[in-house]
Amino acid sequence: MEALYHQSNKHVHEVQSQMGRLETCDRQSVHLIENEIQARIDQIFSNLERLEILSSKEPPSKRQNAKLRVDQLKYDVQHLQTALRNFQHRRYTREQQERDREELLTRSYTTNDSETSIHIDETLQFNSSVRNAHQGIDDLLGSGTSVLEGLRDQRKTLKGTQKKILDVANMLGLSNTVMRLIEKRAFQDKVIMIGGMLLTCVIMVLVFKYLT
Repeated sequence: MEALYHQSNKHVHEVQSQMGRLETCDRQSVHLIENEIQARIDQIFSNLERLEILSSKEPPSKRQNAKLRVDQLKYDVQHLQTALRNFQHRRYTREQQERDREELLTRSYTTNDSETSIHIDETLQFNSSVRNAHQGIDDLLGSGTSVLEGLRDQRKTLKGTQKKILDVANMLGLSNTVMRLIEKRAFQDKVIMIGGMLLTCVIMVLVFKYLT
């Protein structure tokens, strides 16, 4: 599991580095870099599925920590996927605006030219694509929020478990003190009983000796 986790974590850092290149690369390279990033993200998601299975097979003492590490890795890659989609959405919007502006600058109009009409269907289709992209981003943000909530719940659980362990330790310490007191009192009672028996025997001997 450790090897696969470190490999996936390395991929995350590589994707973060490639994301920085998107803002500075030219138009010819942007699609290639986007494809490389998406392929790397898909590989990380595939590794995460295996890591979740492997973390569930860890010893109980290590299982919780392993699951937390996998959840953190999942949150990081989901954040990268959201950032990539945001960049693609901005690029699509910018390219569409440039095409529309170029079309307006190069088009020649005549009286009653039918080409001056607005292509409503194309606009509606573009707006629908934009809404779908926003919906996908919202879903990813919701998934990231769920992961964070899960991590908070796990943190609370760990704190509660730690408190219970401390309480048990304190109870055990109190029990040991009580047992020592009981043993001490039992020993004292035993000494008193033996001493009383010996004293009784001595008195009986003296009485028998002097009265007979």
